[in-house]
Amino acid sequence: MPGLLLDTLRGNRGPNVPLWLMRQAGRYLPEYRELRAEKGGFLDLVYDSPSACEVTIQPLRRFGFDGAILFSDILIVPHALGQNLQFLAGEGPHLSPPLADAELSDLELAKHRFDPVYETVRQVRAKLDDSTTMLGFAGSPWTVATYMIAGEGSRDQHAARSMAYTNTAKLQGIVDAITDASIEYLIGQIDAGAEAVQLFDSWAGSLAPDQFVQWVIKPNAKIVSALKAARPDTPIIGFPKGAGAKLPDYVAGTGVDAIALDETVDPGWADSVLPEDMPVQGNLDPLLILAGGDAMVERAEYILRSLAGRPHVFNLGHGIDRHTPIEHVERLVATVRNWQG
Repeated sequence: MPGLLLDTLRGNRGPNVPLWLMRQAGRYLPEYRELRAEKGGFLDLVYDSPSACEVTIQPLRRFGFDGAILFSDILIVPHALGQNLQFLAGEGPHLSPPLADAELSDLELAKHRFDPVYETVRQVRAKLDDSTTMLGFAGSPWTVATYMIAGEGSRDQHAARSMAYTNTAKLQGIVDAITDASIEYLIGQIDAGAEAVQLFDSWAGSLAPDQFVQWVIKPNAKIVSALKAARPDTPIIGFPKGAGAKLPDYVAGTGVDAIALDETVDPGWADSVLPEDMPVQGNLDPLLILAGGDAMVERAEYILRSLAGRPHVFNLGHGIDRHTPIEHVERLVATVRNWQG
């Protein structure tokens, strides 16, 4: 019997709503901070499979979530494509050389960097019972490309968006390379034990409609098609953050099995425009769980009511803030578990 989360992602609606949180393994947990201090840098932790396994499981011990999301980072793919990756304290990730100034052909492929991630998935899956779903993930090509081109995160993705207009062929080559690597990476995660996977497109909202089709829908559709051909039983969750009114086009164009909503989307509207039985994931504002209190509970109940007629996975609209109090997470979990919709 599949766990509640996996069953829901396959399109089945039962009396209970499964729950997991984006970035549930991480800095808001004191046990994570303790292990991070012991192990050193973030990337060292990601590539240390026993430690990454421990971090992945930590939130399950506290909260009993229905899914374990792999502890890793979307920038493992550019690292495997040959860019140097560093996480600098207070500055975030840096990739070099930035592809705004260099060519993809200058990089040396290093696919062995996927191996410790696969090992993490194997170790986590071995420790989970059958009721808990193992979730793998990758960054979607557009979002990963924005980091590879600029060499770092940016507020408006200016470098990648400019390249889309001034050197379309170069951007297409970068996106194609990310797409192909991501297919291999996700199949590897599935073969290691991931039962569902999520595609994170954190910067999908920065694109004009025609550009959204070219750089978000088309490459994600290629990934989904390849995964369905190779591993047809694995549900795929799409998360195009900021897509807004383009969500129905994303769903129709990519073929994802489930759609994750960011906090700016009204779940009642989403319920009215998305395919009737499609699983929807989301979408409490991460700042609301940070604030806590009755407002958090009221909004969570609104989300649960709005999506009660379809398969629904409760989650946040993006990653949990590192300053979120543990007791707020506990209250949210209790709210979802006790929901009588």
